[in-house]
Amino acid sequence: MKTQIKTNLSRRNFLKTSVLASGGMLIGFNFLQACKPEAKMPVDIASLNFNDFNAFIKISDEGYVTIYSPNPEIGQGVKTSMPMIIAEELDVEWNKVNVAQGALDTKNFTRQVAGGSQSIRQGWDALRQTGATAKQMLINAAAVKWNVDASTCTASKGTITNANGETLSYGDVVKEAAVLEVPENATLKETTEYTIIGKDAVNVDIDKIITGKPLFGLDYKAENMLIASVLRPPSFGQKLESFDDSKAKEVSGVVNVLKFGDKVAVLANSTWAAMKGKKAITAKWSDNKPESTENHNKILTDILDGKKFNTRREDGDVNKAFSEADKVIERTYHSPFLPHNCLEPMNFYANVTADKVHLVGPIQTPQWTVNRVAQLLERKVEEIHCEMTRMGGGFGRRLYGDFALEAAEISSLASTPIKVVFSREDDMTAGTYRPAIKYRIKAALKDGKVTGYHLKEAAINGNMYGLIPNFFPAGCIPNYKVDTGNYKSNITTGAWRAPYTNFLAFAEQSFFNELASELGKDHTDLVLELLQNVKGTTDKRIEYSGQRMEDTIKLVKEKANWGKKEEGVYQGFAAYYSHNTHVAEVAEVVLKDGYPVVQKVTAAVDCGIVVNPTGAVNQVQGGVIDGIGHAMYGDFSFKDGKPEFQNFDKYRLIRMQETPQVDVHFVQNDKSPTGLGEPGLPPAGGAVANAIHNALGQRLYSQPFVNQLKKSNVLG
Repeated sequence: MKTQIKTNLSRRNFLKTSVLASGGMLIGFNFLQACKPEAKMPVDIASLNFNDFNAFIKISDEGYVTIYSPNPEIGQGVKTSMPMIIAEELDVEWNKVNVAQGALDTKNFTRQVAGGSQSIRQGWDALRQTGATAKQMLINAAAVKWNVDASTCTASKGTITNANGETLSYGDVVKEAAVLEVPENATLKETTEYTIIGKDAVNVDIDKIITGKPLFGLDYKAENMLIASVLRPPSFGQKLESFDDSKAKEVSGVVNVLKFGDKVAVLANSTWAAMKGKKAITAKWSDNKPESTENHNKILTDILDGKKFNTRREDGDVNKAFSEADKVIERTYHSPFLPHNCLEPMNFYANVTADKVHLVGPIQTPQWTVNRVAQLLERKVEEIHCEMTRMGGGFGRRLYGDFALEAAEISSLASTPIKVVFSREDDMTAGTYRPAIKYRIKAALKDGKVTGYHLKEAAINGNMYGLIPNFFPAGCIPNYKVDTGNYKSNITTGAWRAPYTNFLAFAEQSFFNELASELGKDHTDLVLELLQNVKGTTDKRIEYSGQRMEDTIKLVKEKANWGKKEEGVYQGFAAYYSHNTHVAEVAEVVLKDGYPVVQKVTAAVDCGIVVNPTGAVNQVQGGVIDGIGHAMYGDFSFKDGKPEFQNFDKYRLIRMQETPQVDVHFVQNDKSPTGLGEPGLPPAGGAVANAIHNALGQRLYSQPFVNQLKKSNVLG
């Protein structure tokens, strides 16, 4: 039986956008396809004569359509997958759809954000409704032309057919459809009818990416634009006291040097001249509060040893559980600060004039950034126009928009269009880092079971928030407590891919592996045993599904041939829920000259319906490799508030020859899609650590793993 939905859309809101009453994401993508069935997509559709159908699409006289995708594209694939959802319900052929990046439009769209792996999850219902409603409007328009009942007409591949076999293309009726009333009901497809969703689709930007066509922020150019390179305080917390720019002004190509706040901007007609001019400036900086990695480590330990914590969740009586336990196990895990190191350094264009503010660049939070620019410049939000480029990585760094504010302020002071461009050194030393963290986990074992669990977090500037205490193992252990404490630092910290969980998953799953060994149980069996306690729970605080996690674990055990590998291959397991998705991973490590080498990772994922399998696999593979690389090698330290790593000559990333084979398998179900850009990362570190333990007999308690392995002479 077909699923009918109430459209809940006025004509005005359908042709614009609206938030669903159910709380889903904006309608926002009124993607209508008007392709002639026999036509082929022209090489350059920009040369065609387009007419506006509404605020979101343009349709050519020949029947082609450009869809303006409003969400920022950060490499997570939403610019491809979101239009696929619309095209599916609209019943058009995917190879006749063209997609373009839309600008920030707060009137017609909401949640134009790339963050939290939420775009598809929050847009799923609304996007389907939009496509289905649009198709029904086109059918209704054709029925009017034929003077027949719309219920006797069907649509497929951009063509409407009546009971007599007569046909009209969407292009034949799109103008009539645009003036009709929005229908009260629309019929959604059943999953068995999908022809686009669940089929591999190539990234819509792939041709431009591989041929180097302008697409990213660094590619953007405008008339009379100058490049701005910014001298910032070398240590966090320092203030600018004075500077000498005489040498900078002698550099060929330098046009202007100006101070703003505690920074100095060098404006030039080329990136090279701007950066060379910046290096020629001599500046005097105030003393700052000396912050170093060594001090931070001590501070975090002192927090864990202290008593000032915020209790995020408390079930039962953990103290009683510990006092009655047969054995108590307590371990402490540590991770360093980490930069984001996007392949494309931070950059942003701004042109501030008396009439308007024009912003262009790679940004994950365009609306928030525009609001902050308006406040900074004391301008009305309506005067600011923001366009989004594709981003060469973000991982949370481009959430904050500090580089966009710099561009706007410099342009305002200089009265000229400028583009701020970070060097790699700027990017690494003036970042918003993943906070340094220590976790202390304590468990009570009684009669072969885990009866108590106490997690303490100490973080620089705080890390955990309300949901994490309600992830696994919440609800699985009767006496359960989560406490958090933090230290305020001048060093800027923030979201880093899979915030809050990127390190916690390693600590937790390493700890459970140790608990399993102590109890004489297989790691997977212990987790599956605990999950039985939360299946069917009525505790509405619990975020994860015991059943879905169990299904995911069973799938990865099957696909990885868990526990049955040939001699010399050491397996490690980890499972984690984050960003509404359940992931289980098995890492395989072999020893080469005594060194542990990760040769393969098998991942099982329950993210509901997979919209674009190719993109989904790529997201999981990228997350796994990113997680392994940073767990194994990622290290970042400070001395007197100054980063000790400034480029890749010292900062260690995973190398191509170190990347393992990653096999990805999806749990098949008909549940609505959830996040994929981040959930593959958190379990990777734990799976590798547990595999290394099985290979070497050594427990890993701190990241990066190579540091601990070197101290124990494993790596020499």
